[in-house]
Amino acid sequence: METAEIRRRWLRFFESKGHAVVPSASLLYDDPNLLFVNAGMVPFKPYFLGQETPPWDRATSVQKCVRTQDIEEVGKTSRHGTFFQMNGNFSFGDYFKAGAIEYAWELLTTSQGAGGYGLEPEKLWVTVFENDDEAADLWVQLTGIPRERIVKRGMADNFWSMGVPGPCGPCSEIYVDRGSEYGPDGGPAVDEDRFMEIWNLVFMQYERGAGQGKDDFPILGDLPRQNIDTGLGLERLASILQGVDNMYEIDEVYPVLDKAAEMSGKRYGATGGQTAQDSHPDDVRLRVVADHVRSSLMLIGDGVTPGNEGRGYVLRRMLRRAVRSMRLLGVADPVLPELLPVSLERMRQSYPELQRDWGRISDVAYAEEEAFRRTLTSGTTILDTAVERTKAAGGTTLGGEEAFRLHDTYGFPIDLTLEMAAEQGLSVDEEGFRRLMTEQRTRAKVDAKAKKSGHVDTHLYREIADSLSAPVDFLGYEGVGGEGRVAGLLVGGATGGRARAGDEVELVLDRTPFYAESGGQLADQGVIELDGARVRVTDVQKPITGLIVHRGVVEDGELGLGDHAVSRVDADRRRSVSRAHTATHILHQSLRDALSSTATQAGSENAPGRLRFDFSWGQPVSPALFSEIEARINEVVLTDQPVSAQVMDKKTALESGALAMFGEKYGDEVRVVSIGDGSWSKEFCGGTHALTVGQLGVVKLLGESSIGSGVRRVEALVGADAYGHLARESAVLSQLTDIVKARPEELADRISTMLTRLKDAEREIDAIRRQQVLGQAAQLAETAGDVGGVLLLTHHVEAAVSGDDLRSLVLDLRSRLGEERPAVVALASVAKGRPVVVVATNAAAREKGIKAGALVKVAAGVLGGGGGGKDDLAQGGGTDATRIGDALGEIRSAITRLGA
Repeated sequence: METAEIRRRWLRFFESKGHAVVPSASLLYDDPNLLFVNAGMVPFKPYFLGQETPPWDRATSVQKCVRTQDIEEVGKTSRHGTFFQMNGNFSFGDYFKAGAIEYAWELLTTSQGAGGYGLEPEKLWVTVFENDDEAADLWVQLTGIPRERIVKRGMADNFWSMGVPGPCGPCSEIYVDRGSEYGPDGGPAVDEDRFMEIWNLVFMQYERGAGQGKDDFPILGDLPRQNIDTGLGLERLASILQGVDNMYEIDEVYPVLDKAAEMSGKRYGATGGQTAQDSHPDDVRLRVVADHVRSSLMLIGDGVTPGNEGRGYVLRRMLRRAVRSMRLLGVADPVLPELLPVSLERMRQSYPELQRDWGRISDVAYAEEEAFRRTLTSGTTILDTAVERTKAAGGTTLGGEEAFRLHDTYGFPIDLTLEMAAEQGLSVDEEGFRRLMTEQRTRAKVDAKAKKSGHVDTHLYREIADSLSAPVDFLGYEGVGGEGRVAGLLVGGATGGRARAGDEVELVLDRTPFYAESGGQLADQGVIELDGARVRVTDVQKPITGLIVHRGVVEDGELGLGDHAVSRVDADRRRSVSRAHTATHILHQSLRDALSSTATQAGSENAPGRLRFDFSWGQPVSPALFSEIEARINEVVLTDQPVSAQVMDKKTALESGALAMFGEKYGDEVRVVSIGDGSWSKEFCGGTHALTVGQLGVVKLLGESSIGSGVRRVEALVGADAYGHLARESAVLSQLTDIVKARPEELADRISTMLTRLKDAEREIDAIRRQQVLGQAAQLAETAGDVGGVLLLTHHVEAAVSGDDLRSLVLDLRSRLGEERPAVVALASVAKGRPVVVVATNAAAREKGIKAGALVKVAAGVLGGGGGGKDDLAQGGGTDATRIGDALGEIRSAITRLGA
């Protein structure tokens, strides 16, 4: 049975049992504690935590997941993988243990012809929590499974919680006996290779307190509503139903592995077993390729682009590990154009959006491979230099610092460093490299922990939301004013009966025109007047779905729950922000038209009169094309097309061609904003907009730059802010035309000519200055004096000369002093604001042990720097030009000591 069919049967079965079918959330789920969705229940977490009220009593999904904590183990065993799919069925206060057990047994054991999975009941085992006799009895009563195939286990194995105070409960796991060829008999407690876990039923019935670990926390009592959260590993069940050993051999993964083997001339499993102990290195590499290519396809599909931190870094690492593994398998040519389409062919059955977005996905992946190939080229050169340096010093081991620098700065993988160093007869200090990597990871974890917001305590907001008969009614699409009543009030972060002048408050109204910050649009500001009180609103947020919270300060009076409220949004600010938001839509479409449909939004901010727009693109936009894009935007503005919004179901919106932003969380109904009839621009958007594009007036693009690998940023001004900027530029242009006496269209050529002449003049002046300095040689040579039997010439050259000119003068002076007696020349000057000192010695001086390098170090130390060189000529410098005299004096003192 194909994996896609296993998925379809799951959803059909639970839909027939009254479950709402919930589409998979994006891997980029909005949770501050998660880099990616890593479990099937993540999108349902707000319901289990009581932060939001579930819209259904029971639901089912097949959720995309990525786990990266064991990425180094991928390929080494047949268990570890990064991308996987979790089938889940969920009950929110509806059915409980009996229902979950009955559904699981029915789906697993019903014949395939009747729509089930057709597993033999005799091969199924279950585990239950050691104190959960109820679950054990239900298994026997409802399924007839013998008690000897029910294993009781402790909290570490069969009790679930989120790791924080909140819901928890015992769980029951279902295992399949794969046969004696996989291990000894005796059930899951004896061998979990033979007895493979496929399904975990979590019975959420208790509330836990604070504590550490999996079993060190108190149980505070029963939950008011008992819930069910289950998870069946789709890949694991596929391996059972397809009769293969592991996830790497199922129909969605193996074709990539097979293609990689074909490209490299290897045969998977030909030279060893497939367990952790006996896998051949080539088999490990083939598994890495198969896993990482599929994971990368799914991550890029959900909008991740390669980068140097966070999600982007994980994707970059996966892509590069896949390419690197193919290189270690002997394939030096580009590999992703061969491998990624194979993965697409298998995954598009379940995720057709991958086919729709293939152009963008492939562009991102192939560009990253090409960038990595360039990295390998530059890293190889740097490695070769490090190897030569190590050999020249008589060493046989490349330092851990060198290996770490290659990895950290240039992205050069450690295994390639090991391989290439070995080819040249060197080992690598792996222990030193690992130590530095550990230190870096520790720093990163500390930093991440400091930044992480953790589970926000939203119970006060939840209480307010539950007290409302309906979600807060947003009036802002119709206007900037409205009336309502105070439905919730927090004073200083806590519930309070009344708020008085000077109090910082969080105010919830049942109806409000204030827009809460979201979708890149900044929050509204304004005032709320309440029966003699006045609140200045400075921020508006949506801490939980359906709730709009106004944050501000009570300026006058006193207010409390139930008070009548009159809201007035700052209309000028709203209009200015709305114009910026509409300009963002026009800019987005203009970029897609000019560059490619792969130039998709990666972030934005819409502020009063100003916008910032980030988009996925791997290279700078040329100035000429950038100007064309700006012209196109303003051409659209001149058409004065209407801007309209329509609420529709999500499926219809997507079919109509509306763009959805990656990583955004959308409900079943979405708001679609169109420019004109929608054929030009149509996007999912909950923000406010201008009524027509003509209201924007003018849009001025300020510039385009990189903010990370594969992501560019455009900043722009809109309306009056853009006009003001252009007016200032026009005034400057007018001043310049008056100064250089040229028409505006001649200005660029005239200024370019003037700058060329200025540079030529500066070069001529520099040449004259050098001639003057060098012309002083004869006169300076006569100033040399005897110091302890050594002819010493020191001088501070006042003219600004380069280090090269100073060395030329020093060598000239040394030749003028001759070789009859020991002689030293030391000159100092200031080059580019920093002091420079050059010292030269003749052969007679060096015979007395006077070395130029040693003297330079003495002088440079006084100047606050360092230097060095050979015994006959050396150069140094520092930071304190005021001490040049002292530095030259120290050279004199050093020679005096040597003479003594």
